[in-house]
Amino acid sequence: MNFSFSPAALADAPALASLHTAAAEELTRRYGKGPWSMNTSEKGVLHAMRTSQVFVARDGAELVGTLRLTTTKPWAIDIKYFAQAGRPLYLLSMAIAPSRQRQGVGRRCLEEAKRLARAWPADCLRLDAYDAVAGAGAFYARCGFKEVGRNTYRAVPLIYFEALLNSGNGE
Repeated sequence: MNFSFSPAALADAPALASLHTAAAEELTRRYGKGPWSMNTSEKGVLHAMRTSQVFVARDGAELVGTLRLTTTKPWAIDIKYFAQAGRPLYLLSMAIAPSRQRQGVGRRCLEEAKRLARAWPADCLRLDAYDAVAGAGAFYARCGFKEVGRNTYRAVPLIYFEALLNSGNGE
């Protein structure tokens, strides 16, 4: 698979909102209504672009995936579960177009996220996943992220994952 990975442009906001919404609708169709069942607005995407770095994966002109990186700890993450880190980076809002799931796009996005985190520079990449059948926990584990804990935030069960970077552990 040959696709490009780059920072999102403001002009990408409508397509990013559509991609996030399509991914949420697909999860809802498969697993029922849950915290993953939220639509994303263009305004929400633009806010994310102002407060973090949003990246897009494209196959030609088609937007097939996205994620965002930030140094700001998200509310739902409790750092007591993670390894000590001087420069943690948080991976948020990863979404893959439903028609492109299970084709390696998500794995490639995570590889790029690790590469970007090393260059940031960050010493670890942290994220959370829903602790539910609709969650991507097993996927993150297969991609080399280590489960470090489980917690509930606002009645939503979560699994915390991290990848230690440049630590001699093969990352």
